[in-house]
Amino acid sequence: MPMPHTGSSKNTPLDCRIVEVLQFTCQLEQGTSGDSQIHCFPVPRFFRLCPNRPVEEITKFVNVDLVTGEVELPTNESRVGPTGRPWKKILRYEHHDK
Repeated sequence: MPMPHTGSSKNTPLDCRIVEVLQFTCQLEQGTSGDSQIHCFPVPRFFRLCPNRPVEEITKFVNVDLVTGEVELPTNESRVGPTGRPWKKILRYEHHDK
């Protein structure tokens, strides 16, 4: 399994990292002679990791140089991600059926 690629982009907020996770999607294809083959294709996904913030998927905002592999964020997406809460601070309400 490939190791995640970590790095910083020049447009990333201070103390944040960009992480790449390479996943695969596979499909079974039947050959003309009745044999089967599995074909898999890589699907790279990119995430922004900032201290004390939820992880944010940024795949659709990332520009990747296919020659060098350098990851660049558009300047309008270099903002800090959404706010969130740790699971221990999520309030749960009991539901009672009558």
